[in-house]
Amino acid sequence: MIIRRYLVKQVVSTSLVVIALLTLIMMGGRLIKYFGVAAQGRLDASILFSIIGYRLPEFLTLILPLGFFIGLMLVFGRLYVDHEMAVLNGSGMSRNRLSRLLIPMTVGFLAVQAALMLWMAPWGIRQFEQLTSTQAVRTGFDLVRPKEFISSGQYTIYAGDLSEDRKNLKDIFFYQRATKEGKPDVMILAKEATRVEIENDNANVVDLTAGRRYEIYPGTAKYSQAEFENYRLRLESDKEAKFESTEVEALTTTELWKNRQDPVVASELGWRIFVPFAIVIALILATALSEVSPRQGRYLKLFPALLIFASLIVALMAVKTRMSKQEMGMWAYPLVLFVYGAAGMLFSRKQSLAPKIRKKLAK
Repeated sequence: MIIRRYLVKQVVSTSLVVIALLTLIMMGGRLIKYFGVAAQGRLDASILFSIIGYRLPEFLTLILPLGFFIGLMLVFGRLYVDHEMAVLNGSGMSRNRLSRLLIPMTVGFLAVQAALMLWMAPWGIRQFEQLTSTQAVRTGFDLVRPKEFISSGQYTIYAGDLSEDRKNLKDIFFYQRATKEGKPDVMILAKEATRVEIENDNANVVDLTAGRRYEIYPGTAKYSQAEFENYRLRLESDKEAKFESTEVEALTTTELWKNRQDPVVASELGWRIFVPFAIVIALILATALSEVSPRQGRYLKLFPALLIFASLIVALMAVKTRMSKQEMGMWAYPLVLFVYGAAGMLFSRKQSLAPKIRKKLAK
């Protein structure tokens, strides 16, 4: 049908533009955060875009329903403003019938959303955690940049020169603050340093050449000094510098199903199963809330409608939180969807229901 092809083309193109814009905004903020971490030396800049790629499916799980809803609102609003809806209604094509023509397209968006929720987002989180656990957390001599003082935990390190493979350093200054009261601070000056790689050891190990080691007691004139030709220095990795764990969100859907007795796992499982149906609710709500007069403009009801649809997502998030605390059961997810769907259908029938209600009130 020509009308269906026309509507599908308009909705898909508009929704994709909105989704791309929302993705750019959200991922741009996240990218700035990771750039800040990389600037501190805790993250290898070469993996930034890999991290963004792995996190993208997770962000799309919330962006896709919202972008689809905004696309529907903009297209239906334009039909009203440009009088196309009046022409279609005069031809016997109601707005509810128009929404039914979009059901196949909605099913397609639903399938994409389900794939994101059930498979792609958990896979991306697992890859992200694996990447950050092996490369992102860096401490000690991993942070060194030529002719800059770098602080990491209780360490302060300076190197006058650094080889491209980061294994050979020159003109080393190293200062370690005492972790316990009464213990001395340690300062080391050396001409050269060579990094040593030891298997199954996350610590930073360097061999220093031709230098001096000082033990300093802050607040006093007491200190000790020793010269060395060769000295091995070992820096333990900073265990506090790590990314947040999302273990349940990274589990596969099959693993969630096997452990669904756990309330936290059950809440995540319900989230993945029922949130994709927000796509269907988006079609119902957009059909009901997009009606405007040509003089009002198609953006008049967009913001209130966005608040209503956003409240649906917030309600589903609240159910997930309550389920994890054993305050609700899995039934809460379909109940929220049913309430919003019923409200949307009621709003869409207001034109036919209003005269009947007025007649009954008059009698």
